[in-house]
This record gives sequence, C-alpha cells and structure tokens, in this order.
Amino acid sequence: MSFSKIAIVSADTEAGNAGLKRLLDRYEHAPPEEADVIVALGGDGFMLECLHRFIDRHVPIYGMNRGSVGFLMNAFREHGLVDRLRKAQPVVLHPLRMKAKLSDGSQVEALAINEVSLLRETRQAAKVRIRIDGKERLEELICDGVLVASPAGSTAYNLSAHGPIVPLGAGIMALTPISAFRPRRWRGALLPHTAKVSFEVLESDKRPVSAVADYTEARDVTEVDVFEDRSIDLTLLFDPEHNLEERIIAEQFVP
Repeated sequence: MSFSKIAIVSADTEAGNAGLKRLLDRYEHAPPEEADVIVALGGDGFMLECLHRFIDRHVPIYGMNRGSVGFLMNAFREHGLVDRLRKAQPVVLHPLRMKAKLSDGSQVEALAINEVSLLRETRQAAKVRIRIDGKERLEELICDGVLVASPAGSTAYNLSAHGPIVPLGAGIMALTPISAFRPRRWRGALLPHTAKVSFEVLESDKRPVSAVADYTEARDVTEVDVFEDRSIDLTLLFDPEHNLEERIIAEQFVP
C-alpha cells in the first residue's frame, strides 16, 4: 500500500504526546482532513475514538501502542514508518448500529465498533426480553446486563463477561449476558452477522436500564435494536507480524 499524505495524531497522555513529537520531527505530515492514512498513537480506547472521529473520512488507520493493552495497535517504533505503512495489511470492520427508544419517547442512534451493552442503572437487576429477527428467544433475562459484541470487540468487554472470542472472518456476533441470575445456566448465543437483536426492558420504571454503544450512552431505555451496519467500512492497518486475525486466535490459548 502506498500513501502520499500521512496524518499523525495521539492521545493526550505523556506517552502519546512524547511519541507524537518524535514522529512529527521525523516525518512529513498532513492534517487529518487531508491525509490518505492516519497514524494513531495511544491505546485501544484512543483507536476506538479515532475510528469514530474519522468515520466519514474513509481512510485507513494505523495504530501504534502508547497505551496499556494495545490489542488493536502495532508496536511503537519511530523508525521505518513509511515502509511499515507500505507493507501493512488491511482489516475491514463493520460497526454495530444501536437504535434505542427512551422512556420519554425520544430515540438515540449510535455506532459501536466493539459492543452495544445494556446495563442496570440501580441496585435492582434488570429484566430484559430478547428477540432475534422478530422472534422471541428469551422471555425474561434477569441480569446486571447483556451485550452484543462484534468480532473485533469480542476480546474486550465481551471476554470479561465470559463471552466467546469470535474470529474476524466468522461472520457472527456474540450475544452475552452480564452476571445472569435467571436463567442461571444461559451463557449467551452466537448469531449470524445478519441478525437483528431486539431488547425490551421489562419493568423499566422500577428497573431502569442504560444502553451504551462504545462510549455513547442512552439512559432509561425501553427498547433497543442492534444490528451490523454493512454499509460502513472501517479499515485498520497491521504489521504482518501483528495481524489482528492471528491475535484473536492466539487470545483463545492464553493461559
């Protein structure tokens, strides 16, 4: 891959700003609005922020880790950046779209690259009815919450909630309960990426629930629809030795 205009952005952290200065001193760079590739310095959270921020630019993003986990990032090195970009392998992601109806009748719509999660707002457990493509699959889930994760997001909150890791090319989404009380033995489901997941919040006045698409939160929701938006392509670039597909497979064998 060949790029003529490189933009370099960083998280507002000590490590991110230090890396930014080193790269700006070393390479020609363009404003993000004019670049044909964006280099993002930070952690996974900053990568998600950049994907949302530049979603309308339709340019690939190459991350270098200046954060903690860095699952979506490449290793930080200040030398050889142009050559690394030329050899980088693209991975195309499709975000989840959340459509939430609130108790006051208003609606909130947002995109999630990792997951859409429903979470109880008070001390009382949430009660949620689940439909898949209009068909009721779970009459009542009593829980702290429930989430739908994309393959790229399956190693994030979904994994912490004991959900399955999903390979990128599997064409499926993970539906995972968060601290389920009833049905106690239900561990979630794997769904085709074409599925539309609908949540109905039961007893919403007594048991309020919020819905979160990555970092966009809607409070006091009554109904939430989640589906993969195939009309949007998000391209990440990875060094061949740090291929995201390989990372997701390897994560399943971490002791």
